[in-house]
Amino acid sequence: MKNLFNCVLPVLVILICLTGFQSDKSVSGAQGIQWLTIEQAYAKTKTEPRKILIDVYTDWCGWCKVMDRETFRNKAVIDYVNKKYYAVKLDAEQKQPIMLDNTKFEFIAEGGRGIHQLALALTNNQPSFPTTVFLDEKFQMIQPLPGYLKAKEYHQVITFIGDGYYKKEAFETYKSKTYNAIYASR
Repeated sequence: MKNLFNCVLPVLVILICLTGFQSDKSVSGAQGIQWLTIEQAYAKTKTEPRKILIDVYTDWCGWCKVMDRETFRNKAVIDYVNKKYYAVKLDAEQKQPIMLDNTKFEFIAEGGRGIHQLALALTNNQPSFPTTVFLDEKFQMIQPLPGYLKAKEYHQVITFIGDGYYKKEAFETYKSKTYNAIYASR
């Protein structure tokens, strides 16, 4: 019996590891949101203008992980983001500098962790994680949106901004009337 246990246990461990790795690949691959670096998104806007959606996160942020696991794996969110936006993941504590045009953004070492200058700029010097930042096709700020959102709430926000309704009506009106008229049948 002990020999059987010694043979089965390693096989189970290998299967569990392989299954875990497989699920991660499906999300980050073609079926998930097509995440870019901010430099890549900036370059793409030059040839094919689109709005930019930036997920500003940290590795230690629990709600960031929930957004990754739940909101960013929702099919409607994935499809809409990939169609309408250049999606960027920005680690607010990354140490590498970022060059956008002639502006260099660097990591600021302060306190226990420090923060990247670009994360500060995108969150209007009020860092909170996660924060979703929306930029227009010319890399101008539309809106930073701090906090965790469930998939349906997130879909309402990304469609409100992605389709330009933020220029025409209040978000509450959009949610109660326009969004329901467009997406209720889906």
